[in-house]
This record gives sequence, C-alpha cells and structure tokens, in this order.
Amino acid sequence: MLLALDTSTAAVTAAVHSGAPAVEEAAGVPGEVLAVRTVVDARAAGEQLAPVVEQALAEAGVGVDEVTDVVVGTGPGPFTGLRVGIATARVLALTSGARLHGVCSLDALAAAAREAGGVAADEPLLVATDARRKEVYWAHYASGLQRVAGPEVGRAADLPAALRALPVVGAGAGLYPEEFTGRRVGAGPDVDAAALARLAVDHPECLTGTEPLYLRRPDSQTPGQRKRVLL
Repeated sequence: MLLALDTSTAAVTAAVHSGAPAVEEAAGVPGEVLAVRTVVDARAAGEQLAPVVEQALAEAGVGVDEVTDVVVGTGPGPFTGLRVGIATARVLALTSGARLHGVCSLDALAAAAREAGGVAADEPLLVATDARRKEVYWAHYASGLQRVAGPEVGRAADLPAALRALPVVGAGAGLYPEEFTGRRVGAGPDVDAAALARLAVDHPECLTGTEPLYLRRPDSQTPGQRKRVLL
C-alpha cells in the first residue's frame, strides 16, 4: 500500500495506491489508485497537507499503519513548499515503518503528459513549472521518461529555441506563452499525486532519495551583521 504526496507546485496533493505494478495487473493482480485529494493553494502547504493526506487515507479505507511505502515529490520547487512535503513524508515513514522514496516532480508531470496521450511515447517533451522570479524549473525528455537535461532553473527566454518549440507541460507554458511555442500537453499544470503514485509503482527506476531539489537559495535569508552607521 503506497502513499504519494507532492507540494512542489501550486497543488497540495496526496494519493493512495494499492501498489501492484502494471506488469502484475496484466496477470490479473489488481493495482489502482484508491483515492486522491488535491487542494490548489501554493501559499498554504503547511496548513493543507495534513488534512489532504488524512482525507486520501480515509477515502481509501487505509490506516497509516497499513502503508508500506511513502513516495514524495522532491521538486524542484519553492523552498517552503518542498520542505513541508518532504518533512511530512519523512515523519509518516518513520512513524509507520514504511519505506521512503523520492521522485523528481518534473518526472511526474512528464509521466502524466504521456498518460494523457497528448504526446507520443517516443516524442521529445519539455516540462516547465513556475519557479517565480520570472523563471521556470525545466527538464527535457527525449522519449518516455528518459530525462536528457535538467532539472534546471532559469528564464524561459534563455532556454534554447529548439527546446521552447517542443511539446510542453506545466504551469510555465501558461505563464510565458510567448516563449513556449510548442503545443501544450498534459492533464493539468500542477503535479497530481495519482500520477506520482503510478510513476513510482510502474517505473521504480525513477525512485530516488528524498534530498530536495531546491536549485537555488530561498527567497528569505538570515540577516547578516548590522552595519554601523555612526562614526
């Protein structure tokens, strides 16, 4: 029984998956997303995540002690949002005894775009999410989930024109439509925990540790020593 959660984009999202990979489904072993809960509130991940997780578990009829694996999106994403999601996943895994895994959140968006059918499995794909400061987090996929560049952060206009012309998924495409000239694909601009869960189950090669992909320093900084203004 797998619990997936992500707070790397504007969506605070959690899903429960029964855990059987696609290869076992073909043999008649059921495997499916049992429940998913999502709240779009980029500024309140700390307040929203615990209720979202509780609601997903309750809808699935699964207790925390029944969870065998916890998967969390590791970003890239804003400092505070990522910290909330990863810290929550670590606590849940510690208290339940579940195995803990990370997945690059951009991989989950790429997988969702492939699932939605808007881009062929062998077609190149660009993922671009909102990094604020007029920048995007991005990654380039050659085919399937084969990531050949990224994740990186930068201004959309600074990406090579050939990348900006690729089919694109993520909020960045909507924020900077004049820069991303390729067609938009995917089911939505934000990470969906259901897609994250399916990715973790069907593509275990994408699993990583839970070190957050901040890619840059947080907006808030520890104040330095005060300057003296009196001579």
